[in-house]
Amino acid sequence: MNLAESLLFALKDHGARQIFGIPGDFVLPFFKVIEESSILPLYTLSHEPAVGFAADAAARISGVPGVAAVTYGAGALNMVNAVAGAYAEKSPMVVISGGPGRGESGSGWLLHHQAKRLDSQLHIYREITCDQARLDDAVRAPAEIARVLASCLRETRPVYIEVPRDMSMKLCAPVVPIAPEPVDEDALAACVTEILARLTAARRPVLMVGVEVRRFGQEEALAELASRLGIPVVTSFMGCGLLAESATPPMGPYLGMAGSPEITGLVENADTLFLLGVILSDTNFGVSQRQIDLRHTIHANDRQVTLGFHTYSDIPLAALIAALLARIIAQPPPLQTGGRRFPKPPPCPAGLVADDHTIAPDDIARAINDLMVRHGRMPLAVDVGDCLFTSMDIDHTHRVAPGYYATMGFGVPAGLGLQATSGRRALILVGDGAFQMTGWELGNCPRYGWDPIVVVFNNAAWGMLQSFQPESAFNHLGEWNFSSMAAGMGGDGVRARTRAELADALARAVATRGRFQLIEAMIPPGELSATLKRYVAAVRRMSA
Repeated sequence: MNLAESLLFALKDHGARQIFGIPGDFVLPFFKVIEESSILPLYTLSHEPAVGFAADAAARISGVPGVAAVTYGAGALNMVNAVAGAYAEKSPMVVISGGPGRGESGSGWLLHHQAKRLDSQLHIYREITCDQARLDDAVRAPAEIARVLASCLRETRPVYIEVPRDMSMKLCAPVVPIAPEPVDEDALAACVTEILARLTAARRPVLMVGVEVRRFGQEEALAELASRLGIPVVTSFMGCGLLAESATPPMGPYLGMAGSPEITGLVENADTLFLLGVILSDTNFGVSQRQIDLRHTIHANDRQVTLGFHTYSDIPLAALIAALLARIIAQPPPLQTGGRRFPKPPPCPAGLVADDHTIAPDDIARAINDLMVRHGRMPLAVDVGDCLFTSMDIDHTHRVAPGYYATMGFGVPAGLGLQATSGRRALILVGDGAFQMTGWELGNCPRYGWDPIVVVFNNAAWGMLQSFQPESAFNHLGEWNFSSMAAGMGGDGVRARTRAELADALARAVATRGRFQLIEAMIPPGELSATLKRYVAAVRRMSA
């Protein structure tokens, strides 16, 4: 086989399901092999940031590597922001870039797409990926590919592979996957013993689950662990949507002063807080009502477990959960929480009054909850802004969102990536500012049979920024009639100005398959969701 085929088979063997990309001259030979070999399906989009977001979302929802293929320089450098977001939020993504061939590299000429040096792109990607390889030697290439893909799965973070354009057709051996490194069983057993001892001694333990649980495919095992422990389970802000298939879903997301008082009190009054796969970020804990004392937490993340002042290194999350579950089954710990009644947070809002009143973000949450009761749950792809905070009030379902890195433009291409990898119709929530960036990727839906439902929160402004700095005129975006543009992109669009029109538009959208459905929800200026209002108030209180 040739080098390109060897790489493609290795990607498939490591779980990749498709490739998102945009061709260019430096990567054309690789794209030719992708298309002609049919080893993995190829979906081309319109702009490299969207390629990265789609691959990122595919990885997040499936737990296997998402693949983005682009050309050298103008392509790969255009995708840096999306890859940075995947790195920050621990998404297993493989970036494949074309590159100059050996003859070009030594010509002495400046090459088109070159920035500073020929290897400037590689140096930039070293900052936002956990491993890198340039496949300029066909003999070494299989080992390089195996090492980089093993890093992607071990770290659940992006990796970078550069394929010089004169290398794709070189003869190459198959890639032999690298077996995972063995776990120190003595250290793992000691860690489990100490965790269970802490939970046994606790009177108010709480388990908070974060994004690593899905990244490592541990939701089913964690659901059983939580059930056997019998302690309350919440998610982090970033982890909202985890355990969506569990018979006993989490109580809800922890949002500090912006969230449910019942969940906030439960978490902040816990005498042992077990943070499982949770990233310690400001979006997860920045608006805590009471500062969480990390000395009283158990924190399992980034292949290490920290208890108070000491850390167990090289403890993979999957191995930890499996060992905890095995120990609990063999020797159920005498937890002190038996028979304890946990506070119940209020149910998600439902029962939209379909009248002539204008639309508020909370009305959108109610309408979607009503829709899912009637037609079943849909996975969510959510952008940043008030649509993200509104989604916290949508009943528990699978969700992908940039809750920590918080880049605009994620939502629409993420919804396309979600449907491509899962086969499920996505419900996309996006603000008008973010839609201006990547909403046009919907024009690719007819080619691939994708038919997401897109709800645009149109308040003619960067609403979340405006909520923090209302005096600034630059937050106003003006009049963009997005719904009228849908037909030209191969979908259906409608504007909804009232709650009755919103309910009707959602009902028609869910009943229409085969074409994307765009609902432009017109929201009066300054109208915010209750959750975002609390969040803004909390941030102001913290910074006062």
